[in-house]
This record gives sequence, structure tokens and C-alpha cells, in this order.
Amino acid sequence: MLSFFYTTVGFFFNTMMVILTVYAFLWGRLYLALSGVENAALSSSSDNNRALGAILNQQFIIQLGLFTALPMIVENSLEHGFLQAIWDFITMQLQLSSVFYTFSMGTRTHYFGRTVLHGGAKYRATGRGFVVQHKSFAENYRLYARSHFVKAIELGLILIVYASHSPVGKDSFVYIALTISSWFLVLSWIMAPFVFNPSGFDWLKTVYDFDEFMNWIWYRGGVFAKAEQSWERWWYEEQDHLRTTGLWGKLLEIILDLRFFFFQYGIVYQLGIANHSTSIAVYLLSWIYIFVAFGIYLVISYARDKYAAKEHIYFRMVQFLVIILGILVIIALLEFTAFNFVDIFTSLLAFIPTGWGLISIAQVLRPFLQSTWLWESVVSVARLYDIMFGVLVMVPLAFLSWMPGFQSMQTRILFNEAFSRGLRIFQIVTGKKSSDS
Repeated sequence: MLSFFYTTVGFFFNTMMVILTVYAFLWGRLYLALSGVENAALSSSSDNNRALGAILNQQFIIQLGLFTALPMIVENSLEHGFLQAIWDFITMQLQLSSVFYTFSMGTRTHYFGRTVLHGGAKYRATGRGFVVQHKSFAENYRLYARSHFVKAIELGLILIVYASHSPVGKDSFVYIALTISSWFLVLSWIMAPFVFNPSGFDWLKTVYDFDEFMNWIWYRGGVFAKAEQSWERWWYEEQDHLRTTGLWGKLLEIILDLRFFFFQYGIVYQLGIANHSTSIAVYLLSWIYIFVAFGIYLVISYARDKYAAKEHIYFRMVQFLVIILGILVIIALLEFTAFNFVDIFTSLLAFIPTGWGLISIAQVLRPFLQSTWLWESVVSVARLYDIMFGVLVMVPLAFLSWMPGFQSMQTRILFNEAFSRGLRIFQIVTGKKSSDS
């Protein structure tokens, strides 16, 4: 019974287990695809594996869609009757309540898991009350980047890699049936803060929000800056839980971060330059790419800091030499190896997660690295990753803001008809005043 009611520890623990099960399911499917085990299994018995995939998918639909709604239905049936409870449930689905509950489930999982791993329990709001004020993109990113956005991008990347390297990905119907609930989780974790944000799909507000986000990223206000003003201050505050944890907590955090290296391990053997080799040397040689890319970034950063301000021509010369060197390396690989241009884009799926894993481990080892020259490079690369994450989250938001009708639809879902009409009149009046001025 501890797992049934909202305010008990068992409910939070079971919520965390549901999300961990999704992680285990997707990482397991990715391993089966990249290792070739799934291809061998499907070729031997296609019908049985297709049936197994359908069963697994139904299990996750039930867990994600009804797990948090079942206690609500039971409580409402006791108070208002079973039919009224079912009608209220259907109405809530039309109001996108499943998106909200799936999002809040991610909030509970993130902070409950962090508290179990590192300690330092405190109150964390898992939802938001009735508000009519528009929240900026930068504020939503500060609140949900680590708990939802990064995790959703990770799961989305797994689903993309699985679709491109699994025989199941060639059958669109089977792939959709197998992964639709996981894609629903990814989209809910990315879009929920904007779906339930008043004027979240207003095009002008989206443009202004992105400018504010970029200003927040690049703002350098020193040690007295607040997290709302400076990305670097916020980034350090997001690591506070690592400073108070013990040795076992840090060790477990590093072990969890090692999962990002699996992308590199699995995908480098799929590259054309690997030439179907299964030797461990392929994986070891792929680390040369990581060190070379990091070295090039250090050279460009050093040239920018030294020459960009006064001797701009030298900085451009360094950039030009780096580009020429990269072109020569690509030509040499095309000439003397089995390398092809597709490998350039495929390798991004391998090495970008590796870089994020290295940054996550560097955050755990901050007491040892902060006094070295390497730490400034870690901070600089971490800023670039947050820019990339912000752009990835902004792309679907900008698309929906650009499409006509979504803003009106969102306003109608969030508020009643009278308030929606008043908001539209207010937007028209303020728009006319702005144009007259």
C-alpha cells in the first residue's frame, strides 16, 4: 500500500523504478542492435520477436500512461462514483494531463534518485500552480535542463541510433509500435514546460526568449553574479550535491556516467573506416579523435584569448590553418582507408555523448581539477554543450511557434473561453499600440 498513495515514500520509489526500467529497456535494445544479437535473433524467428516487442510495448504504455493516474481514478471513484471518475480522467487526457503527469514523474525521479545517491533531502516542487505569467526560455532551462531536457535528449538519441542500426528500424510499423511510449516520454519531458507556459508558442516571445538565453549563457559577471544572470554561476550551483556526497556517492556517479561511452564503443564499429573489424584496437584508436578534437579546441581558444582582441588577423590565420589541416586529414582518410563522408555525421552520435560523459566525470573530480589549467577548458566545453542542448530544445518550440494556430490552441486548453477571449483582445490591443508607437 505504500506505493499506491501520492504522499508516501513507496510511491516515489516506484516512480523512480518505472523510469529506471525505461532506461534499462532502451539501453538493452541499443546493445542488442549495435552488437548484432538482435539481427541474428530476428533472422531466426521474426514472428516470435515481433510478438515479444508488442508485449513489451504494451507494458510500458500501461506503466507510463496509467501508473500515476490510477490512484487519482480510485480516489475520485470513492468520492464521486466510478463513472464520474472515468469521465474526469477522459477530460484530463483531452487537456494533456498525461503530458504533465509524465513530466512531473521525471521531476520526482530526478530529485528522489539524487537524494538517495547523494543525500541532502529538501523540498522540491514537482508541479506548478495556476499561473498566467509567461516564463522565459532561460528560466525553464535553468529549472529543467538537468532533470528533464538532458535526459530526454539522451533517450531520444538512443531511439535514433536504434532506428538506424536495428533491423526493426526498417519496418516502420514495428518500430513505432515498439517505441511509441518511449517517444511520448521524450516529447513530454522536452515540451511540457512550454505547453503549460502561457504564451509559450508566441513567435515574438520565442525570439526574445532565445536572445535572453544566449545573453545568459555568455554573461560573465564574476563571483557576485546570480544564477539568473550567469550560466557559469548556475552551472556551479547544479554541482552542489556532488560537493557534499561521500566517496561512494562520487564513485557511483562516475559509474553511471560511464554509460555515455557505450555510444562510442558501439558506433565506431559501424563506421566505414572500421572496415567490419571487431578488434579492440578500433575502439582504442577512436580515442585519438577525442584527444585531437579537444586539442584543436584548446588551440582555437588560446588563439581567441590572445589574438582576437588586438591582433585579429592572427586569430583568423589559426582558424584557417585548422580548417586546411582538417581538409587534408579527410582527403588522406578517403584515399588510404575505407572512410566515407557518412562517417563524419555518424561519428557525432558517438563522440558527442562521450564528451558529455567526460564533462560529467570532471564535475565529480572537481576538487582535483579545479586548481589545474584543465578546469577552465572543462567549463568552456560545458558551456558549448549547454548551448547545443538549448538549441535542440528550442527547435521544436520555434517550429510550433512559427506554425499558425498553436498559440490559440494552447491558450484555449490552458484557460477558459472568457479568459482566452480577453487574452486575445489584449494581444491585439498591445500589438496596435506597438505599431502606432
